[in-house]
Amino acid sequence: MSVSPRTQIFLFLISLSSRMALSRYIEDIEAAEGVNSLFSLDQKRESEDFVFRRSLRCLDMLATDGYFTFVASQPQPACAAFVIAEPSEVISLELFDVNIDCSAGDFIKMFDGWVLKGEKFPSSHDHPLPLHQRYTDHCSSTEPGTTSRSSQNVAMVFFRIQNPNSGFTLIIKKLHNPFPCNIMSQSPEGTFTMVMPHQRRNCSFSIIYPVEIQLTELSLGQAKSNELSIQRQIWSGCSGSGDYVELLGGNGVDTSKMFPVADLCFSLSGLAQMKIGCDNSVVRLVSSGNYINRVSFQYCLLERNELPKIRENSLDNFCTVE
Repeated sequence: MSVSPRTQIFLFLISLSSRMALSRYIEDIEAAEGVNSLFSLDQKRESEDFVFRRSLRCLDMLATDGYFTFVASQPQPACAAFVIAEPSEVISLELFDVNIDCSAGDFIKMFDGWVLKGEKFPSSHDHPLPLHQRYTDHCSSTEPGTTSRSSQNVAMVFFRIQNPNSGFTLIIKKLHNPFPCNIMSQSPEGTFTMVMPHQRRNCSFSIIYPVEIQLTELSLGQAKSNELSIQRQIWSGCSGSGDYVELLGGNGVDTSKMFPVADLCFSLSGLAQMKIGCDNSVVRLVSSGNYINRVSFQYCLLERNELPKIRENSLDNFCTVE
């Protein structure tokens, strides 16, 4: 049976979450309804008036608007809900009907991004806020309804509840983002355009699959010529230019810890392509703020028989792919 892209992402999150003591809850999830039920088509909105509601699991992945209620049946020391939206959306989170004991060590924290195995997406180099401002702690909030809004299409809620029958409701709303930046792709194939209008900011498009990436258009301010540099050959690359695109590969989610495969710091009107055989493949746009930078690209999943060829090219043998 084929596995849906969202299920593959969920399984990837599970593999990275072992240090958070979350993997022990997987058997309970599978026994209850199966992993595929997390992405049931029943979650689709049937009308503008329909509000989706369901229970929230200790380890969960959410990809739709709605109300999600968690009630502890036993002490739950380490739980997490990963929320993902479409690339052109950001996520609004709100806590409602909270019944936990903060003085006894219970907590609910919302995070602007994802935290996986000690790594954060987006990385501190790419996110516009300092790390401490990306956390929203219910137990430290003086407002009756704790809210948080993500800067990109992923967000996270992690919580600990020790008393049975304690819990809360999480309200998720997805909002349009006119200039998407720092995106986690839900699919192993597609097309996308990142635009950075006169802002000194770095934007990453992360694909949690080994893929072939084709850059179809690149506009970098006043650049006048084309040059693709392989970072293994020219380590300094384009970093000194202030405006460039780099392709990264790695097996985590923090782009600052990934391997630079290639960079491009000159406008491109033709086609540049690269195969990256890592668990995570990234297109990263670095902008000085002096120009309107734009990069368009398409990507598709690599077939298993393509992976040895990539290693022979010595471009990504830093990734271990079975």
